[in-house]
Amino acid sequence: MEKQLMLFSPELSLPAQRTIKRALSLLDQHLREPGVAFTSTQAARDWLRLKMGTLEREEFVVLYLNNQNQLLAHETLFTGTLSHTEVHPREVVKRALYFNAAAVIFAHNHPSGEVTPSQADKVVTQRLVQALMLVEIRVPDHLIVGGRQIFSFAEHGLL
Repeated sequence: MEKQLMLFSPELSLPAQRTIKRALSLLDQHLREPGVAFTSTQAARDWLRLKMGTLEREEFVVLYLNNQNQLLAHETLFTGTLSHTEVHPREVVKRALYFNAAAVIFAHNHPSGEVTPSQADKVVTQRLVQALMLVEIRVPDHLIVGGRQIFSFAEHGLL
């Protein structure tokens, strides 16, 4: 976490780093409060932009949601290289069932800052959607984080 904050701005003072860390913690707590739901991608966008916007390597994160689209849990399932993360649908399904999720939102980052999905991004998303459909778990969105920009598969008709 500290390394991520330092990447955000090399001149960031220790008090500023603590403030950002506290803001992330508060936002995370807010997303777990009863009644807070991901009815739009904006809450997820804000949280993911802070969490993933400055990572050096690709990471694949899953947000596990209940039937009212409230956050049950989140985790980084896969970590990759500068330009690639291998995602295994079997592991995603296992974890979604573990959390008894009714829906999941996927997110991964592009350290380059370019948020346009690659053909591999599109293919893995479709494979994940198909695998989760078999166990009746919805996929409302897949977001790609690139610095301050975020691409939504749902908003672009790719889900």
